[in-house]
Order: sequence, then structure tokens, then C-alpha cells
Amino acid sequence: MPSNDARILAQAAVPTAVVGALSAVVSGVVAGGKGAIGAVVATLVVILFMGLGLYVLQRTAKTFPQLFQMMGLMLYAAQLLLLVIFVAAFKNTTLFNPRAFAIVLVVSTLTWIVAQTRAHMKAKILYVDPDASSKSDKPSNTGHSS
Repeated sequence: MPSNDARILAQAAVPTAVVGALSAVVSGVVAGGKGAIGAVVATLVVILFMGLGLYVLQRTAKTFPQLFQMMGLMLYAAQLLLLVIFVAAFKNTTLFNPRAFAIVLVVSTLTWIVAQTRAHMKAKILYVDPDASSKSDKPSNTGHSS
């Protein structure tokens, strides 16, 4: 993973983990040990799903840049759908508090999206390769072709 991608991943994962830790404390106080476990599981699910999504999106951008925007939209829709399915699958679980799990899942997802958006806005990612013109040995055509 190139340094920009790793930096963006860290800038999204760290705030999400912090919010997840704070949510685990609050859930532990409000809903007991099962609430804390639900908060930790929800935070881990969000970091895993969103981290894998970011990795897939960056690989797509490098391999098929023309599909980047479509892949990004499809990926976010798929991630949100998977999170909804995950909540529905564990709504009657006795392993952890499902309400704390669902609330922390939504809060962690929103934290990830905001942090990733901020990281992309702050990143100095070039959209034009400045070395491309110096690497080319062919003269450029800069006039009318007729």
C-alpha cells in the first residue's frame, strides 16, 4: 500500500478506534459488560469492513482508473448493505447487547466516513503526473493537425 493510502487508512482508522473505545466505555456504563462487548465488536466490524473497502478501492484506482468513481459508489452501497445485514443477523443475539452494537456501528461508520473524507481533503494527491512530460521522448503536438 503506497504511503498516501496507508496515511489515509491510519487517519480514518485511528479516530474510529478512539470513538469505539469511548463508546465501549459508555456502553459498559449504560448496558453493562454485554454493552461494552457489543461496542467493541461493532467498532472492529466497521474498521474491518471499511478498511477492506478502502484497500479494494485503492487497488481498483491503480488497476482500472476509469472504474474508480463507479467502484467507489458501488463499494459504499455494498458496505452499508453488509452492515445492515450484520445488524439484522445479530439482532437477537445473547453474546452482546444488540442495541449498543447497532448504535456504535452507526456512530463508528459515520466517524470513519468523516475521518476518511477529511484525510482525502488534506492529502496532497496529484491528479496529473508531473514527470510524464519529462519521461516522454516523443515531441508533443501542440498545434492544429491539418
